[in-house]
Amino acid sequence: MHKPGDVILGGLFEVHYTSVFPELTFTSEPSQLRCQGFDPPGFRHAMTMAFAIDEINKNTNLLPNVTLGYSMYDNCATLVIGFSAAFSLASGREAQFLLQETCLGTPPVLGIVGDSFSTFSIATSDVIGLFKLPIVSYFATCSCLSDRQRFPSFFRTIPSDAFQVHAMIQILKRFGWTWAGLLISDDDYGLHVARSFQSDMAQSDGGCLAYTEILPWGDNPDELRRIVEVMKKSTARVVIVFAHQIHMIQLMEEVVRQNVTGLQWMASEAWTAAAVLQTPDLMPYLGGTLGIAIRRGEISGLRDFLLQTRPDLEDNNNKGKSMVNQFWEYTFQCRFAPAPAGWVEAGGALCTGQEKLENVETEFLDVSNLRPEYNIYKAVYALAYALDDLLHCDPGRGPFSGDTCATLQRLEPWQLMHYLEKVNFTTPFGDQVSFDENGDALAIYDIMNWIWFPDGRTKVQTVGVVKKSLFKGEELTLHEDKIFWNFDSKQPPRSVCSDSCAPGTRMARKKGEAECCFDCIPCSEGKITNETDSLECTNCPEDFWSSSQNDHCVPKRMEFLSYHEPLGICLTTASLLGTFICAVVLVIFICHRSTPMVRANNSELSFLLLVSLKFCFLCSLLFIGHPRPWTCQLRHAAFGISFVLCISCILVKTMVVLAVFRASKPGGEASLKWFGSVQQRGTVLVLTSVQAAICTAWLVSASPAPHKNTQYHSDKIVYECVVGSTVCFAVLLGYIGLLAVLSFLLAFLARNLPDNFNEAKLITFSMLIFCSVWVAFVPAYVNSPGKYADAVEVFAILASSFGLLVALFGPKCYIILLRPERNTKKAIMGRGNTK
Repeated sequence: MHKPGDVILGGLFEVHYTSVFPELTFTSEPSQLRCQGFDPPGFRHAMTMAFAIDEINKNTNLLPNVTLGYSMYDNCATLVIGFSAAFSLASGREAQFLLQETCLGTPPVLGIVGDSFSTFSIATSDVIGLFKLPIVSYFATCSCLSDRQRFPSFFRTIPSDAFQVHAMIQILKRFGWTWAGLLISDDDYGLHVARSFQSDMAQSDGGCLAYTEILPWGDNPDELRRIVEVMKKSTARVVIVFAHQIHMIQLMEEVVRQNVTGLQWMASEAWTAAAVLQTPDLMPYLGGTLGIAIRRGEISGLRDFLLQTRPDLEDNNNKGKSMVNQFWEYTFQCRFAPAPAGWVEAGGALCTGQEKLENVETEFLDVSNLRPEYNIYKAVYALAYALDDLLHCDPGRGPFSGDTCATLQRLEPWQLMHYLEKVNFTTPFGDQVSFDENGDALAIYDIMNWIWFPDGRTKVQTVGVVKKSLFKGEELTLHEDKIFWNFDSKQPPRSVCSDSCAPGTRMARKKGEAECCFDCIPCSEGKITNETDSLECTNCPEDFWSSSQNDHCVPKRMEFLSYHEPLGICLTTASLLGTFICAVVLVIFICHRSTPMVRANNSELSFLLLVSLKFCFLCSLLFIGHPRPWTCQLRHAAFGISFVLCISCILVKTMVVLAVFRASKPGGEASLKWFGSVQQRGTVLVLTSVQAAICTAWLVSASPAPHKNTQYHSDKIVYECVVGSTVCFAVLLGYIGLLAVLSFLLAFLARNLPDNFNEAKLITFSMLIFCSVWVAFVPAYVNSPGKYADAVEVFAILASSFGLLVALFGPKCYIILLRPERNTKKAIMGRGNTK
């Protein structure tokens, strides 16, 4: 199809979908190639370009005083024919486009709209690009065509497959589909998509491909059977298909034969709108399909223009009819004269050219779903706006060498390409058109959904848009409430290799499998993760521990010997009980202080001993409760001084017993002067002062202090008092032990004195208990962790205190209260019983 003009634009369209090649020889002519299978939508594509040029020529604001013409060729869906047509456009070898002998004037065409196939566009642009002739494709989507070094003059108004892949991945992420199968065609279109999917899914963390299969060209039932078996065995419920309509037809025949249901199909733009697949037989399988579709647009006046199509009655030679005449014959099932031999005889009608196009139902006039046509419309206008900008160049301020401008009389294609790179306009439908540094237009796709109604009707409706803007980047708008899901649940399917790992668990990859296949391993103690699908667990801070679900950190439990726990309650009760008993015994002794039993046992030291025992019982309370600086400093000092005071009293009492016995012998009266009341008090004071000095040196040099110990238990903090100086602690205990051993030895020597009530025996027994308790205390204390070390020390204090209290004062209280007849001087001196 040709139309003259000041500037000619070329076009390449698929008006026929197959061709027949003769047996080629050196004498074969190109005209012997025959195209077959007329395609009304392909012819509508060509007429859309004609309409756009006609509309531009009528527009007084765009290219005034310049008339656009066109020269359109049919590629017959065959590479060699499309390649030959492109060269004819570029070189002008057709007779009607021969240049003048002076080679002046514009080239045959300044730009080409086409081609519809990626492979054809690659082959054509590889060569045409050498001449910087701009090519604007409306249907070639291969991402490889964005390579500006290889294809410097290639532009397109359809988004590349790279963006389509991004759009697919966004939809997968929206519904949580991380496990999907991919089927591709065995050509540039499919193979480049497969590479993009592999890399983009890994970069965006959008999921994994369960399998990638290449659909064969032609009839190959064994391979299709194998591919469908792979789909059946896979756990992936989502199947993405980047292939052509013919591939889907062949694939679905095998899917129906094996009755493979329960799959969610995702369609590329190549078959999203394929009406041949929307049949009652296939919709049980393909219903609910989500697809990426070329942006649908409105082109006002296109149908009226198509209705004006009329045949060329003069073009009726047998060497090759024009596109319009072939369309006319296809639509009205007639032939122009001279008709083929036998046509009339067989009852065939002759075309008159007066047939009414509006009276027939033809796909050619269907302008309700203009998608490729809309891209063609934008491609023509892009070339027109670029040419308009070129012609509005101000002389002396042009972009070319010497600040010159291009002129229509000496216009070169590369000059038009310079302006095409900068074109920016908005269509009447509201879409912005401009090209990036790779020649790609601002990407925009419609998202389609195949609806299958109960009565068998089908509908393909738009449920969203995915687009790329200059300022907001990629945007996905999806109306999920409008989507029809072909499942019993009427909800999106689940398609994952492994369920998401909940907070508190981490992902552990399965060896030899895809990244989306993993096990969920609970975080170890002390580590947490509060996100789903976390690869690593993080450690909690030092004073925190993981919760029971390992999904957040909680403060560690503080452990110390508390007043509120059973052990603390028991020890506190025992301490208070011991204190109370001491008080009771003290009252008894005060009330009976004039009796021989009290007077004979050195009542002053007995009172002091009872007071010191009371302090021993009370100091154990400092080991219970929350450790604080003052309690840590006071507990061992109070414990050490109280016990030294107690043992000092016992030691002095023992020494007094020995002195009295010696004084009872002839010449021993002098020994008593060393053990008077003053000497007894002084000895106790001196012995206790030594312990006080040890405690003072300890507190000054290395004072005990509270400490958070995390070594005993990882999930809790043991709050304890560190002794500060182990040497000082050992000296304190050693001094107590020295006095206790000395008291025990002296008492042991005096145990057989002849008094009827010999206190030395009681002191010996009490010191034996005391030493046994504290000898057992040392290893138990060293091997008890945390609060149990305090409990052991409290137990030792209470046990030794109760031992002293019971052993020393039990028998005396028994006689005072229950056997008063024995509380006499005669009975105590052993003279009341001859036995």
